Amino acid sequence: MYKIAVIGDYDSIYGFATLGLDICPVKTRDEIREKLRRLAESGYGIIYITEAAAAEAGDELEMLRGRTLPAVIQIPGVSGNTGAGVEGVKKTVEQAVGSDILFGGVNE
Repeated sequence: MYKIAVIGDYDSIYGFATLGLDICPVKTRDEIREKLRRLAESGYGIIYITEAAAAEAGDELEMLRGRTLPAVIQIPGVSGNTGAGVEGVKKTVEQAVGSDILFGGVNE
């Protein structure tokens, strides 16, 4: 069974520990990149990352997006939702389906 981790600032992720997820509080860009790399190499199947941390992850996050595992999913942090998580899911669905599912629907 794959493990699940959450990366971000402590205030945004500490609650996930009660669900049995491994929490990885980070503060700097280098910590974020190193933690992503380490988790990906350690058999994690899902890595949740706050949108703020994902914005700092840069190339490390892009490298993981091309892989099947781990699945890296952006979540909002305590500072709010930037929309980056929803945009990432939208792009993934567009690639899989071949069209924008939020625009051009049947009921327009």
